[in-house]
Amino acid sequence: MRFRSLFTRSSASALTVLLALCVLAGVWGCRKSGEADEALATVNGKKILRSEVDKYYKNQTANSPAQPEPEQADSLKLQIVRQLIDDEIMMQRAAKLNLNASDEEIDSKLNELKAPYTKEEFDKRLKDKNLTVEDLKNELRRNETVQKVLNKEINSKINISDKDISDYYNAHKAEFNLIEPQYHLARILVTNQPNPNIRNLKNSKAQNDGEAKKKVEQLHSNLESNEDFATVAMNYSEDPDTASNGGDMGFWPESALKQQGGPGQSIMNLQPGQMSGVLPVLGPGKVTTGYQIIKLIAKEQAGQREITDPRVQQNIREQLRQRREQLLKAAYYEALHNDARIENYLAENILKNPSK
Repeated sequence: MRFRSLFTRSSASALTVLLALCVLAGVWGCRKSGEADEALATVNGKKILRSEVDKYYKNQTANSPAQPEPEQADSLKLQIVRQLIDDEIMMQRAAKLNLNASDEEIDSKLNELKAPYTKEEFDKRLKDKNLTVEDLKNELRRNETVQKVLNKEINSKINISDKDISDYYNAHKAEFNLIEPQYHLARILVTNQPNPNIRNLKNSKAQNDGEAKKKVEQLHSNLESNEDFATVAMNYSEDPDTASNGGDMGFWPESALKQQGGPGQSIMNLQPGQMSGVLPVLGPGKVTTGYQIIKLIAKEQAGQREITDPRVQQNIREQLRQRREQLLKAAYYEALHNDARIENYLAENILKNPSK
């Protein structure tokens, strides 16, 4: 479980996750101060308080249809305490290495979060959760600081050689044999029903079918006037999964496009770099739920991809780097645990009271 990985490529979705994670401060006001201040663990003398653990626990279980059983609740709290221990170890390590995130870096990240919103919208989202800008800054500072430590201690030491790539390719050659053509697609989506979860940089959302048609036709006209597809997608697309990365949908196999009927055939007829006309998006019962513009970025023919292909090499390099990073991070955390003085009082109390 990694509940602190809050800031992703999409600053809008990152803010949404952060606001969901940071529970109302007032919720804890009804607790007795002594209980809230009780330490559930310590790391080199630094306390991890019950109030902080409870905050994350409440967020994790907020949308559950029923409250967890006592054993499930204790198990989740143990996981949360372990993660907070890991975070505190990393913050202390960052202090020793002088790698704390600077105020300028935090302000820059905060501005990225604010970008998709007007000032009024941003302030309202904070107010709705009883949060302050300082709360956001603190969370950003922890994330940025931990990433700095990992970059210095782990990522900078990973080296993938040409031999590593060659060995992997020879052992997994079948992975690079495409059994059917693949289409690398991007899209701009406009829905004909209001959806509060949709976010794009311009906060542009159609409210009905008439508005959707007008909007998508205007966007298509702008693209025909050589506006950049990715920029238009980030500014106006209503696809929550792709708008933040320029509409990129990744690779689609030809068989999947054929299942789409007429729209799929229109896409397969495109040449790389071309875009479709306005295509309907059909929901259950073949009811139109919106409109889309598809761009074919590239087409991969079926057949074996050779190791001389730069894309094959890059794919292998990324896979190997991710594997090594995961292994080294796990070993790094264990080594830091060995060097730290850790007391997990929650775990001790659970063991002392097995019948509760």
